[in-house]
Amino acid sequence: MKKDNLILKILSYFNLEDELDDFDRIHENIKKDVVFKGTNLWILMFAIIVASVGLNMNSTAVIIGAMLISPLMGPINGMGYSIAIYDMPLFRQALKNFSFAVFASLVASTTYFFLSPISTAHSELLARTSPTIYDVLIALFGGLAGIVAISSRQKGNVIPGVAIATALMPPLCTAGYGLATAQFEFFFGAIFLFTINTVFIAISSVAISQILKFPISKEVALANRKRINSWITVVIILVAFPSIYFGYNLVQKERFVEQANRYIESVSIYDGNYLLKSNIKPERRFIQLTYAGLSMNDEQKEAIRSRATDFLLQNPEVVIQQGLTIDQPGSGNSETDNLKAQLLNLNTALQQKDKLIDSISTQGLIGKNILDEIKNIYPQIQACSFSKATVFKSTAKREELEDIVVFSLSNNMLKAIEKEKIEAWLKARIDSEKIQVFYTN
Repeated sequence: MKKDNLILKILSYFNLEDELDDFDRIHENIKKDVVFKGTNLWILMFAIIVASVGLNMNSTAVIIGAMLISPLMGPINGMGYSIAIYDMPLFRQALKNFSFAVFASLVASTTYFFLSPISTAHSELLARTSPTIYDVLIALFGGLAGIVAISSRQKGNVIPGVAIATALMPPLCTAGYGLATAQFEFFFGAIFLFTINTVFIAISSVAISQILKFPISKEVALANRKRINSWITVVIILVAFPSIYFGYNLVQKERFVEQANRYIESVSIYDGNYLLKSNIKPERRFIQLTYAGLSMNDEQKEAIRSRATDFLLQNPEVVIQQGLTIDQPGSGNSETDNLKAQLLNLNTALQQKDKLIDSISTQGLIGKNILDEIKNIYPQIQACSFSKATVFKSTAKREELEDIVVFSLSNNMLKAIEKEKIEAWLKARIDSEKIQVFYTN
């Protein structure tokens, strides 16, 4: 019984009905926001110009500022709401006003980018040309936030229009950029993204309107309801499946870039060569590596390519170029020869550093292996460290290298005979006669 009461209490926190506004007031508010002229139209055009400047400057902060003043939410929520209550006159009015708002936005953004002296496509612009399933999620949950806020008596501190503008304004500006610069791949990509976002914002309005059981405006024939619902399903499929496909491609590209970067890091230094630069093109599964150092033969290049399989890179195209060689005959230019000599010295030093790091890493593994093997026989041994140390003796003419093993023990002490057995085992295990063993508590 207590469990049921707890579940009901938790569910009460998610209940929207207690804060639901009067249906007539909701209807009037949505109907009023559908109208797009005068103040709303001018505010939208100003917001589009601000967002276009943000995209032109590659400034996320400016784009967010434009979203704060965008009034795009009204007609889209009107379309979704009218479908949910089967009010087709309201739907046609909302669609007409929304189309006009889109046209005005495109004119404003196209005019700005046509007049702007900067025509470079920065990352903020490029991000709005390849729709994915993630854009669908942004639009869907943004639309849910918008319609829930509208239907509540307590509007709260949210600005629901920002959620809508997040999904709609940047694509509209990018489409204007594509028209202004005659780069129609930008225009079509951005318009497709805009269409996807519009549809799913409207769908979220339909869903919430039906969940909250908004009253149907008038009696609608069952056949008409089925026809409208069928059209909704068809539209969802038409816009969702391409975005899922693009989203899958995006994930594959990101995975390829991640694996390629790990692969490039592993071959940054190879047989007297170090990597000058690299280039990754995930859409072609292409990796370009440019090395400086000693001349590489075909076998060395093939060995570098073969390492790609260690990083789960399936059939990548790896192109290896020699940018600068330091083992070729002198060019007669003393500065060039001097630079080559310095590069050779640097390359040698880097390889020695790598060997030292590998040696230190290996020593740590030796200590771990010793502990794994001995703790089953002597469980009182809790930890082990291994290192090589240079020992200077007054009786010797030169220093000696000895292996040092330190065991950490629990309260159970080892007997002298056990320590002798451990030392003998270590000499055989490490293959060293010069070994020092220490015990700590």
